[in-house]
Amino acid sequence: MRAKASRSIRSSSSLNSSPAKAGVQEPEAATLKSGYVYIMANRKNGSIYIGVTSDLAARAYAHCEGLVPGFTKRYGCKLLVWFEAYDDLQEARRRELQMKEWQRAWKVKLIEEKNLEWEDLYSTLF
Repeated sequence: MRAKASRSIRSSSSLNSSPAKAGVQEPEAATLKSGYVYIMANRKNGSIYIGVTSDLAARAYAHCEGLVPGFTKRYGCKLLVWFEAYDDLQEARRRELQMKEWQRAWKVKLIEEKNLEWEDLYSTLF
């Protein structure tokens, strides 16, 4: 019995050491986390902040309540004026970095294509 048990332990450990051969997905592929790129503002045509998160409702709430130290708290960016959803958080992070390099006029145009009056979109999340 003992030899049989040790053989099965060796077999299962060798299966775990090469998941691709065993037909098991890699952890990264199996657990993609969705994400959002978002823009907060303090008023129409005012200060804007671009960020990324996996939980948009919680993050927008934290900005609105001044719980996030830094730019949004300092400049009063409490309005969620634009957001975009992604299936992959890493893809959202790439988009955020890309947008942070944009000219301000491009960011304003992006906001106003869907939210001309810069209304707070927080309530649309529920």
